[in-house]
Amino acid sequence: MKSCLPPDLFPTKPVEALPVGSWDAHCHVFGPAAQFPYAEDRSYTPPDAAFAQLVELHDHLGFERGVIVQASCHGSDNRAMLDAIGRSAGRYRGVAIIDGSETDEALARMDACGVRGVRFNFVAHLGGAPDLAIFDQALERIQPLGWHVVLHLDAQDIVTYADRLARIQVPFVIDHMGRIKAQDGLDQAPFRTLLELMDNPLAWVKVCGAERVSAGRKPFDDAIPFAMSLIETAPERVLWGTDWPHPNISKDMPNDGGLVDLMYRFCPDPATRQKLLVDNPLKLYGR
Repeated sequence: MKSCLPPDLFPTKPVEALPVGSWDAHCHVFGPAAQFPYAEDRSYTPPDAAFAQLVELHDHLGFERGVIVQASCHGSDNRAMLDAIGRSAGRYRGVAIIDGSETDEALARMDACGVRGVRFNFVAHLGGAPDLAIFDQALERIQPLGWHVVLHLDAQDIVTYADRLARIQVPFVIDHMGRIKAQDGLDQAPFRTLLELMDNPLAWVKVCGAERVSAGRKPFDDAIPFAMSLIETAPERVLWGTDWPHPNISKDMPNDGGLVDLMYRFCPDPATRQKLLVDNPLKLYGR
């Protein structure tokens, strides 16, 4: 089982201050394992990255709000995420992982706690595609709650599942720019398909994860053209997040302050940045 590196413990201060009310729309809490054990069937073991560390990071960077996304190392045991958003006094919202066994009452309780969506991993190194019958059933069950679905895909999955994505009846969010590979260029089939997908008014995309898209090392500037194209295509349906504490990064651990600076380089217009960091996340997570 793979062990993950810890995040950079010395994030720089962003060069420019974030807009008032900014959201980190993709971050995680891990453990602490002594209180919230990791799933036995996990594909990786992260170092503990607890609620207090996340709050400290957000205070340092200037984020007022955040979305804690359940990661596969905790499986469908959402207690660490629920504990964090419960302790945040409304600062954080959550995205859960469900396995189909949850009662309607359990989903309603998660909604009351601040959960606003569910996440499904299709990524090969995390176990591959989920049971698609459970996936379809989950989307039907979350629709009355006003939730959305977050999709963690490998680049080729965008092509493979294009027809299925087109049939989704709730808002859906593609993680990490679809994990496309920068070295394959803007004309690669997965990225062309992703841009076409953004014509769908239910489709959203996170223009973060530059360290996963990049072919190189910090500051990951080769991811900039992809983020800019997605923002230009659907400025009302883009989100950004740190992805702290960056699980499964092996080539070059990002500095979270540096990632904020990178975001300013691919989203230099203040009005568009207001949408990316404040207005857009409020649409999905604000209630």
